[in-house]
Amino acid sequence: MNRLRKFLFHIKNVIAYNQLPAEERVLTVYSEGQNYWSYLGGLIETILSTSGISICYVTSSHTDPGLDIDHPRLRKFVIDEGFVRDWMFANLDTKVMVMTMPDLDQYQVKRSKHSVHYIYIQHSLVSFHMVYRPGAFDAFDTVFCSGPHHLTEMREIEKAKGLEPKNLFEHGYARLDIIKNENTTNSNTDKTSPTHYLLAPSWGENGTIESGIGSIIVRRLLESGAKVTLRPHPQTIKFFNEKVQVIVDEHEGNENFNYENNVRGTQSLRDSDVMICDWSGAALDYAFGLEKPVLFVDVPRKVNNPGYKNIPITPFEVRIRETIGTIVDPDDLQALETFDVKPLPKNIADKYVFNVGSSDIVGAKEIIRIVQE
Repeated sequence: MNRLRKFLFHIKNVIAYNQLPAEERVLTVYSEGQNYWSYLGGLIETILSTSGISICYVTSSHTDPGLDIDHPRLRKFVIDEGFVRDWMFANLDTKVMVMTMPDLDQYQVKRSKHSVHYIYIQHSLVSFHMVYRPGAFDAFDTVFCSGPHHLTEMREIEKAKGLEPKNLFEHGYARLDIIKNENTTNSNTDKTSPTHYLLAPSWGENGTIESGIGSIIVRRLLESGAKVTLRPHPQTIKFFNEKVQVIVDEHEGNENFNYENNVRGTQSLRDSDVMICDWSGAALDYAFGLEKPVLFVDVPRKVNNPGYKNIPITPFEVRIRETIGTIVDPDDLQALETFDVKPLPKNIADKYVFNVGSSDIVGAKEIIRIVQE
């Protein structure tokens, strides 16, 4: 589909959305793309199965799994990530908008000129005040919180900025529930087979792959006889793919090396024995979902809010590191090869995450309540 045809197709979808009767536009859900279905899909399916509410599902991906769902009360629309989306958001006529995209009303995507209740759904367990940009959640009316740390962080942010308290809801984390439900193998029980490392760091100039440390790690582990799966962040592939390709080209003929460029799946998480990470929220998914340890390469913190130290709370991903794994000095990688792989305590997630195993049920109930009000 060429650019003009895509533009006209997206405009047609916006027109079709606006022409729906008001009762069919009471609840709108927006997805940035296919990787976000795991955070929204369970909520949508639960709302459809437990209420009479109609849902408009708007996505910016033609390959979004949500487009394959067939239900009489689900309307599906594809729009771009540029002008068409910006115009649609500014003129959105719906009662409630559910989304996983932060920074509402800060950049191109604005709150609607109509009265809309905006709900933010988590797509990571990381802290609100260090990893996200300043004001990332200020324009939302309701924020679904994954765990107690999110409640505390948001209240401190509101206090520091003099904001009115939002509706904070004890939701949980859908991605964690999916991982736990799909988990059929906990660890490598065959002591004669090599340890399987999953390299799945965050992204950014100081990241493990971008800095070149990832290449050294993969080479050392393979030379030691270990298995390695490289699972880069989608943004690393998008902006630093040459760094990824260097690793792939060097080891593509090694039967102990595997490259995975799709972060939606969970097979490599289940097959591996230990994750190597830096500041990615994937480490928390891995530890809490599979109860397996993480090796944290101690590269500089991923900071998108330089003022995070003004909030008197240690970011969750900082204080949890030594509870779920070991911190490794990037200048001394010997710990990677001598690490004693031991499973984490059973049900460790229950201490740090709300409603483990039932987040979609409780989350759907709250969205229904807000819509009905």
